[in-house]
Amino acid sequence: MADQEIAVLERPKEHRENRKKNLGRKVEPNQARAVAKFVRVPPRKARLVMDEVRGRYAYDALAFLKFIPNRAAEYIRRVLESAVANAANNHNLNPENLKLVEARVDEGPRWKRVQPRAQGRAYRILKRTSHIMVIVQEVEPKPRKPRKASGRRAQAAREARQPQAAPTPAPVVETTVPEGTTPVVAEDTTPITAVDETPVALETAAEPPAANTEDATRETGAPTKTDNEEASGR
Repeated sequence: MADQEIAVLERPKEHRENRKKNLGRKVEPNQARAVAKFVRVPPRKARLVMDEVRGRYAYDALAFLKFIPNRAAEYIRRVLESAVANAANNHNLNPENLKLVEARVDEGPRWKRVQPRAQGRAYRILKRTSHIMVIVQEVEPKPRKPRKASGRRAQAAREARQPQAAPTPAPVVETTVPEGTTPVVAEDTTPITAVDETPVALETAAEPPAANTEDATRETGAPTKTDNEEASGR
């Protein structure tokens, strides 16, 4: 009986080797992962944030987590940055084409604390922890939508994209001339207009004669000085 019990209790070495191989989740060659354990965040609150970034591209998820006012978002962002660094340094993957294919938040051990209450009572406080695991995978590049120009820029872009038609040359008519004859050249029949080369005298406008100031004042009725007034100096 003793020999049989010893034979049952002993385990082969292969069991230990297989146990080491099975630790953690196996990832594909085009994947990388990162794990953070014993994070001081409740799993329920961390899962609310993780559900928003699951399935996004890595860079889009990092930008999204940067502006979430939640303490769990900071821990998830650090784990995602570590997964992207592992993919780039350890697996030679392109960081721009990484996608968050798996993101899991497991519950860790609970820390028991006590809150003293009235009449010698004590209330139990549970401080929950989380294990955050992230797996990124290299996929096709994210499709980018071209920006649409507006106004004059859009019109200029449309005109630049349209192919400009080349001017068609005029057709050339080939005429065959029989041997022994001289080709007849068509004469120019446009009429020639004669140009009159006689010099033209420039007419100068005659200056109008200066008007007499005395006549003008008399016609308008303005008072004028007589000879006696001029002599007396009045």
